[in-house]
Amino acid sequence: MTITTGYDTLITTRTYDLSVTTQGPLYPPSEIMDENGDFVVIGRINRPGPDGATVSEWGSAVVSADSPLPPLGRNLPYDIVRELPDHPAPQDAAMALHTLPLPLPCNNYPMLFAPEQRPDAHTVERPSYPLHRAPIPDARYEDGPKLREPVRLGQWIKARGQLEVTVPEHRRSATFSFAFTGLIPDSLYTVMSLREHDLDPDATTRPGPLGIPNAFISDEHGMAHYHATLPNPFPAPDTPGGNRVINVVVLWMSYQQNYGGAIGHFGLGGDIHAQLKLREAGFQEFTTIA
Repeated sequence: MTITTGYDTLITTRTYDLSVTTQGPLYPPSEIMDENGDFVVIGRINRPGPDGATVSEWGSAVVSADSPLPPLGRNLPYDIVRELPDHPAPQDAAMALHTLPLPLPCNNYPMLFAPEQRPDAHTVERPSYPLHRAPIPDARYEDGPKLREPVRLGQWIKARGQLEVTVPEHRRSATFSFAFTGLIPDSLYTVMSLREHDLDPDATTRPGPLGIPNAFISDEHGMAHYHATLPNPFPAPDTPGGNRVINVVVLWMSYQQNYGGAIGHFGLGGDIHAQLKLREAGFQEFTTIA
């Protein structure tokens, strides 16, 4: 929907289809591993390009955890173990998915995600776990964990999400409304915002929740809804101190916890796992004010 004024045309509502993924930033290449310790990547695959360049195009592949690691803000071709088709073969669809070990492998992102809650996050060492056996703090079997079977690739890629963004006439906020199907049933999810400076190697900002609390629980059929209203999420590009929201990421929480003002303790496959997002930076059509 658009509003035309005497000076310009303002877009006030738009709907987006989210894409299934396993990837946050390009390093680590994925927030999901297989049982061999290789990354299961659905997202941007770094490949050799012309004249020694690296090109990043959307695709699917199993990528070695020993892939070369460049500094933040740069890319190198991944060491691809094998390609994955858009429609996985039965043996790939049956692949059991795992968390990343700690410290995170092939990681060039120096962010501490929960500085007040877990300032020692970078020093923690843990193995990779099957998603259904992630070490939920203080959990006991008799307390009734709902996820008891492996999460497999064929199940993961069934996720679908639609996002509607609405900017009211006063333009001081925006509301994000989501509808989901095909999620992992009976699971805790969160939604994070990615802002334009979150991956800026010269002035990196900490990714944050899209709303607080940013948690929702999928039902027994993998369906869910979520909404949040953020103050001034889309300041004009030339706004001093502005840090626009450019993407949203829907995260499956392997520890089944929400972290208040942090997106997780370890992030990037340690305890959060991107499952849906926009393929490209978005929301350029919106402008909000303080």
